[in-house]
Amino acid sequence: MSWGTELWDQFDNLEKHTQWGIDILEKYIKFVKERTEIELSYAKQLRNLSKKYQPKKNSKEEEEYKYTACKAFLSTLNEMNDYAGQHEVISENMTSQITVDLMRYVQELKQERKSNFHDGRKAQQHIETCWKQLESSKRRFERDCKEADRAQQYFEKMDADINVTKADVEKARQQAQIRQQMAEDSKADYSLILQRFNQEQWEYYHTHIPNIFQKIQEMEERRIVRIGESMKTYAEVDRQVIPIIGKCLDGIVKAAESIDQKNDSQLVVEAYKSGFEPPGDIEFEDYTQPMKRTVSDNSLSSSKEGKAELKFGGKSRGKLWPFIKKNKLVSLLTSPHQPPPPPPASASPSAVPNGPQSPKQQKEPLSHRFNEFMTSKPKIHCFRSLKRGGVTPEDFSNFPPEQRRKKLQQKVDDLNKEIQKETDQRDAITKMKDVYLKNPQMGDPASLDHKLTEVTQNIEKLRLEAQKFEAWLAEVEGRLPARSEQARRQSGLYDGQTHQTVTNCAQDRESSPDGSYTEEHSQESEHKVLATDFDDEFDDEEPLPAIGTCKALYTFEGQNEGTISVVEGETLSVIEEDKGDGWTRIRRNEDEEGYVPTSYVEVYLDKNAKGAKTYI
Repeated sequence: MSWGTELWDQFDNLEKHTQWGIDILEKYIKFVKERTEIELSYAKQLRNLSKKYQPKKNSKEEEEYKYTACKAFLSTLNEMNDYAGQHEVISENMTSQITVDLMRYVQELKQERKSNFHDGRKAQQHIETCWKQLESSKRRFERDCKEADRAQQYFEKMDADINVTKADVEKARQQAQIRQQMAEDSKADYSLILQRFNQEQWEYYHTHIPNIFQKIQEMEERRIVRIGESMKTYAEVDRQVIPIIGKCLDGIVKAAESIDQKNDSQLVVEAYKSGFEPPGDIEFEDYTQPMKRTVSDNSLSSSKEGKAELKFGGKSRGKLWPFIKKNKLVSLLTSPHQPPPPPPASASPSAVPNGPQSPKQQKEPLSHRFNEFMTSKPKIHCFRSLKRGGVTPEDFSNFPPEQRRKKLQQKVDDLNKEIQKETDQRDAITKMKDVYLKNPQMGDPASLDHKLTEVTQNIEKLRLEAQKFEAWLAEVEGRLPARSEQARRQSGLYDGQTHQTVTNCAQDRESSPDGSYTEEHSQESEHKVLATDFDDEFDDEEPLPAIGTCKALYTFEGQNEGTISVVEGETLSVIEEDKGDGWTRIRRNEDEEGYVPTSYVEVYLDKNAKGAKTYI
């Protein structure tokens, strides 16, 4: 099958078909190019997605990736990043192996097609020229024959006419002969041109056109083969990355299989275990027996029973403190512990509504107030006055035992790393100094003495620091019961480890409103520990609602911690009524609150307010 023999008369259609073939090739190139752009865009989106969910450095989010599930997720993100890289490889290979080659081949194909059809048009023009020559020779031969025939007829007519002179007859005879010769010459020329045209025409249809069409056929077949090879390459480029993509997917599966729920549960225990023992049973307090308590000007309770109540009923009660809301503790810690001053002499106590309590009335035990706080609505108060400067203690004594042990262990590990780093630097300087001693031309050994001394001093400081933290760590671990045979000792009593905290906090407390009252050390320690450890946790609670209003009957100068100054006639909001100790808690302008003597104000309670008591 040959286009030259089968399609010898389809020059124009072949020209259209070959142009269509080039258009198809260019369309395929455009398809591959858009596919590469999609691959690049997809890879970019995958990388951005992976980057978006990567944990941020030096953030709390980074700490969460210690859990196996989070580690598996991180591995998935990394594998997706590699997965995106394979799509970039697909794009690069398709561009280099298909798009670039085909674009170059299209240019070559266009040039070859142009050359072949140029030769075909040239052959067509030549045969058309031969045909025109043949037609011209034929018309001339025809014309000469007709003129020769007319000249012959004219001669015969003249020769037959007796009236015509002999000279005219001879002239007609000569003219007929000339025309006859011209016809013979035209015939010979026509015959020659005809033979030549037939030869050219045979060569055109049997040699030139078949050769040209054969070249065009071969060109078209090469184009078809090339596009087929490009399609194979297209598939191979995808197939080449399948093993690597499979490894990425295998990595994701392996990461998923590495998730250990038990290990994650253990990590939660290690992260949040406080080391405290569960609270014990609450002792029964018999309210049927009269409770004796001596109110002193120097202490809340001078008896041993008073101290026991301050510690919430002994060891078991002391263990309840991690579950107390901050506002309850604040009220407990910041309310004045001294009976309020009497009202000015100008007024009789009996004439003052809600006047101060009778001297015979006993102050409510602290444990009773604690139990009441446990069942009342949470309250808020500023704990900043109880903070130790707002700075975490160096020995982490404000942390629960187990968390404190971890903090100290981490600090010791960090210090050991710093010591190792400084030691390596000292060794490097020492070696350099030895080199300078052996080869003075390389440098002055004395120039390194200052640096060596500085590094040595740093090492000594770090070692002393490490010893200090190791001592605290040993102190904590010595109090904690064993976790396991291999693990170090962990949890224990919190009171032993907070001695330093109590010591620091003890200096922050002020005296009672009248300046004559000083708390006992055990009471102060207990309050400070509670305030320091749980201050930050409840700073954001909502303010206490007002349960009524009050009007100041006298001017009161609140100069001590927990009190607030009022002016006679001033109206304020009541947020906590008298608990039996002679003090009422009030608020001014939603941001200033404190205690005033109950006898100095006239209280109007809202009976519908939550927390308001009804007096009978």
